[in-house]
Amino acid sequence: MPARQDGGALRGGAPRVVWCVGEHDPRTVSARSAAADLLKDDRPPHLVWHPGTGDIVQLLPVTRAARLLGGRVGREGRVCVQIMVVGQSRAPFTGTLLTGVDAIVQWLDTWGVPRRWPAGPPLPSPQSYHARRSRKDWARGGHYGASQVPLVDRPDPGAIDIRRITGPDTPVAPIPKPRAPLSDGATPPRLLPRPPRPQEPVRPQEPVRPPQTDPPPGRPLHPAPEPVPVGPSSAMSN
Repeated sequence: MPARQDGGALRGGAPRVVWCVGEHDPRTVSARSAAADLLKDDRPPHLVWHPGTGDIVQLLPVTRAARLLGGRVGREGRVCVQIMVVGQSRAPFTGTLLTGVDAIVQWLDTWGVPRRWPAGPPLPSPQSYHARRSRKDWARGGHYGASQVPLVDRPDPGAIDIRRITGPDTPVAPIPKPRAPLSDGATPPRLLPRPPRPQEPVRPQEPVRPPQTDPPPGRPLHPAPEPVPVGPSSAMSN
């Protein structure tokens, strides 16, 4: 049952695969039934897989983007395979038989998807709503849970055992170590007070000049008389 419309052309980049869970009860829902629901909602992935029965339904060619993740992120990568697993986040599907998982992973190998999980194991639900969704991890390519995809607000697939999918030799991203506690007898660092600021030198005040007053109104301004020479009386003219 191929989908009529895909997500468009792929944009290039590291090849990757995203594992999703559709919150279906695997005891009552088949792969074909889940695929039909996704087609009805216009959200087809590339594959729908039932890990209990091993049934696989391919809805789109891997050379085209799927529509399950939505947005631009689903078109990133030389391939960005989107797999819908018939299961539930609260009961990780890796606790079942995983019939057909080897065939799926070997098929992904042929498309260059490396067997690694750059973001580490997916978190359990509902903690997975607060997963990192790092662009740096996403750019490396490999295997991801839907809760680890940037800009995608999904909690699935839950706390799956990634080594049951990609093998026991799968490298796992290191978990950040907590800070080491202080040993007995060690003194915590002291908080030093802030040194006082140097005082600025006091500048001498300039003398205050008396304000210049204007002449009273109504009195005319006369020029100053010319100076009279002072000397012997004989030098003076009549």
